[in-house]
Amino acid sequence: MERGYIGVDLGTSAVKLLLMDENGGIIRTVTKEYPLSFPKPGWSEQNPYDWYEQSVAGIKELIAGCEDKIKGISFGGQMHGLVVLDAEDKVIRPAILWNDGRTNEEVDYLNDEIGKQVLSAETGNIAFAGFTAPKILWMKNHEPENYARIEKIMLPKDYLAYRLSGVHATDASDASGMLLYDVKNRCWSEKMCEICGVKPEQLAKVYESYEVIGTVKPEVAAELGIPADVKVIAGAGDNAAAAIGTGTVNDGDCNISLGTSGTIFIAADKFSVDDRNGLHSFAHATGAWHLMGCMLSAASCNKWWVEDILGETDYAAEQKDIDKLGTNDVYFLPYLMGERSPINDTNARGAFIGMRMDTTRSEMTQAILEGVTFALRDSLEVARASGLDIQKTRICGGGAKSPLWRKMIANIMNVTVETIESEEGPALGGAMLAAVGCGEYKSVSEAASKIVKVTGSEAPDPELVALYEFRYRRFSLLYPALKDTFSRI
Repeated sequence: MERGYIGVDLGTSAVKLLLMDENGGIIRTVTKEYPLSFPKPGWSEQNPYDWYEQSVAGIKELIAGCEDKIKGISFGGQMHGLVVLDAEDKVIRPAILWNDGRTNEEVDYLNDEIGKQVLSAETGNIAFAGFTAPKILWMKNHEPENYARIEKIMLPKDYLAYRLSGVHATDASDASGMLLYDVKNRCWSEKMCEICGVKPEQLAKVYESYEVIGTVKPEVAAELGIPADVKVIAGAGDNAAAAIGTGTVNDGDCNISLGTSGTIFIAADKFSVDDRNGLHSFAHATGAWHLMGCMLSAASCNKWWVEDILGETDYAAEQKDIDKLGTNDVYFLPYLMGERSPINDTNARGAFIGMRMDTTRSEMTQAILEGVTFALRDSLEVARASGLDIQKTRICGGGAKSPLWRKMIANIMNVTVETIESEEGPALGGAMLAAVGCGEYKSVSEAASKIVKVTGSEAPDPELVALYEFRYRRFSLLYPALKDTFSRI
């Protein structure tokens, strides 16, 4: 390796670090976990100091023996989280995360009193509980003393970049999920800032994901043992970074991510908004745009089921007896943390439906995997209703390792599912953005074409597609029937 590039995937449960060489080869990966807290029902928080400490520890392990080869570092990070610093650059309160559901009143205020039409005109999106702007309003309403101390507003990965470089920066893809950013015109919305009581000086300068924001601070370089001129590149929100890592960079390209959350990501050359604002209209890390549907609980539903309920750790063993696809009478609503796209309901909850005395453990496991896929298809249906013709998708995230789940996706969504050589997603995307920023590649598209390699595909089976079409229509009846019940309980 002559030149090395670090990709940092700042996730919800862990930071995943990847070292890539100048040719796109993955040299090493390191994962460091940190705690996640739920102080009250529906709340989700983390300590930003944990992110930094574990990232530094992980980087030292990642680059051991090749410290002098490092040229750049960039990021893919969990989106929407609110990190606030005071005048002394100290974290004011724990970060409020993307899957936090405390902002019902603020979301209703924004969508109903300010109005969805105003929000969409200003930002391309409507308010969801996970977005950053409702969190700021929540602080204003419930923690006025903390709110008054805010000097800098950051997103999670941008806090890491700030600690490494000393530069208060963000990128267009991550800023898109704040509901403060005019996505179409790629600038902060003055009107939204006024509505949320945000001062322009509290917000960061916005870069494109592949642009250099600065170099590592001398004391950071000394601690890591890397050259003082190592570049820090803006990076991207985790889904945009994952799209780079899967080569989802050209108009109409699609990627599905099965991580803690689940997303369907559709790259677009032009900015657009669907009629119901069911999908997010965000900037892409390429400098273009994308549409995205995001569900809050995806592979985490399977993790909850296998580890917390069944008390097991062997995921493959739980799936080995599942062989009757398209005929399961058990359904699962995967709304364990409420839901975003496209139903936008923080009151929604998980539910098994259709169980009988002879229902088996495997059928319930199957229902989990199918329920997540059905819910992802809900977002795909919004895209198709907008005129998009999605025939194939790439896939990444922990859930992508399951051949059974890939087969379900292919047949429930009626698309060809492509697997790629690396499943590192956001971490690889971050390293690729670092390489582009350092001039290793002329563009993100060039990097993707040279680095990302398709290794296999799962085509839909017409017979299974028909069976699952019937099951999906049944699934589609369940949430509307339970919506009022969820709000009451």
